[in-house]
Amino acid sequence: MCGIIGIVGQGNVNQLIYDGLTVLQHRGQDAAGMVTCDNGHFNLRKSNGLVRDVFHTRHMLRLVGNMGIGHVRYPTAGSFSSAEAQPFYVNSPYGIALAHNGNLTNVAQLKDDIFREDLRHINTNSDSEVLLNVFAHELQCQGKLNIDHNDIFEAVAGVHRRCSGGYAAVVIIPNYGIVGFRDPSGIRPAVFGQRKTKEGAEYIVASESVAIDSLGFEVIRDLAPGEAIFISLEGQMYTKQCARNPQYAPCIFEHVYFARPDSIIDGISVYKARLRMGDLLANKIMRVLPEHDIDVVIPIPDTSRTTALQLANKMGMKYREGFIKNRYIGRTFIMPGQSQRAKSVRQKLNAIDLEFKDKVVLLVDDSIVRGTTSKQIIQMAREAGARKVYFASAAPPVRHANVYGIDMPSVRELIGHGRDDDGICKEIGADWLVYQDIEDLIEAVRQGNPEIKRFDVSCFNGEYVTGDITPEYLQALEDSRNDEAKKKSDAADNAVLGMHNND
Repeated sequence: MCGIIGIVGQGNVNQLIYDGLTVLQHRGQDAAGMVTCDNGHFNLRKSNGLVRDVFHTRHMLRLVGNMGIGHVRYPTAGSFSSAEAQPFYVNSPYGIALAHNGNLTNVAQLKDDIFREDLRHINTNSDSEVLLNVFAHELQCQGKLNIDHNDIFEAVAGVHRRCSGGYAAVVIIPNYGIVGFRDPSGIRPAVFGQRKTKEGAEYIVASESVAIDSLGFEVIRDLAPGEAIFISLEGQMYTKQCARNPQYAPCIFEHVYFARPDSIIDGISVYKARLRMGDLLANKIMRVLPEHDIDVVIPIPDTSRTTALQLANKMGMKYREGFIKNRYIGRTFIMPGQSQRAKSVRQKLNAIDLEFKDKVVLLVDDSIVRGTTSKQIIQMAREAGARKVYFASAAPPVRHANVYGIDMPSVRELIGHGRDDDGICKEIGADWLVYQDIEDLIEAVRQGNPEIKRFDVSCFNGEYVTGDITPEYLQALEDSRNDEAKKKSDAADNAVLGMHNND
């Protein structure tokens, strides 16, 4: 999962992009990058690290130009090398840079096609570079020295014909403008907005509406599945449906975990969706454990707060903040390596003993992936004096690989793989465990926009909305995603590149 942003303004956009990336930092903490364009010249800065660490004053001074794109990243293909920080750039045709959120599921075939037919070279393991080269080739096939929005939309249509998976991208073309597009299933989010200044209109494309709101733009709408937007250097906006058979099947995990609660995605308030998750999870608890002995409901900060508060209200229970979070520690789900994840939990959270001592506590989290965090938090609750520790997950058990851009661990590293609920409960050390039913999760999100009939819930049920995922693909993904494979990939990248930092 990554965050993308693109802006065409009336003046320098570097500060706007910086601020927007900071708002989207929750979507990726591994690397950040920005490309701006000034009189046809690209200015690029990208490196590993948080936004605040990647961009210093000396970088911002040269990132001039009235249009640009930015990216925050965590890896979706198992590598943490700085060589895969985005945006990526190719010089032909016209000079193009791209930032991408998602994952291409036919990347192996695309790489072969790009080399044999398009005569293009791929320099990293990133599917974002593949997507860029596919778009560049399709644009070059228009065969024009000067292009317009129709040529760009034809190139996006070519991307949709060739690429499978979940993806949202922003592309910058010098002397022309910025392009944004979304995969034909709408799996990965993209939204655009506008603000009017004395000099004229300014436009923005971003992963989440919160980035648009925070910069003082007004949200226009989400990009539809398969749709593309082109914003010219002069500030003219064009949109077009570029996919043959688009369908709406957005990723439900955005609402469970990734998106900020103050975002609205596909017309659905993330905050309200999480409130409804709390309502429905409370209903299940009261149904399956009507004579419960719960004294207090405690969220595991931060994502589960909204759900936990509503759950407590629905059940008529006390809600308390039992854990204090160190905000300078990154999200453990994103961190590479099991040992680093395990170590960071104790650094990130500290229990308030008086909220636990001699009580039966119900801990509420958004989901359970590896179970590492859950197990340690339950142990922390016991050490703080809890008499019993119950655990509730706002999402169903994660039992399958996500192939559309969420870097979940290999299937064998998922705590839900090969275990029933009782087995998971025993493994994490809880006295009782309850999961949200998948039907209730879908209902909680769908209520925000009944026009969406289907969501991607593949990590829960193994049903992939693009219909092209084979056992062979899943096995290859499994081999690349386990922690040991990631360590080997990182070591190889570092040896070849020397961790070069383009300062």
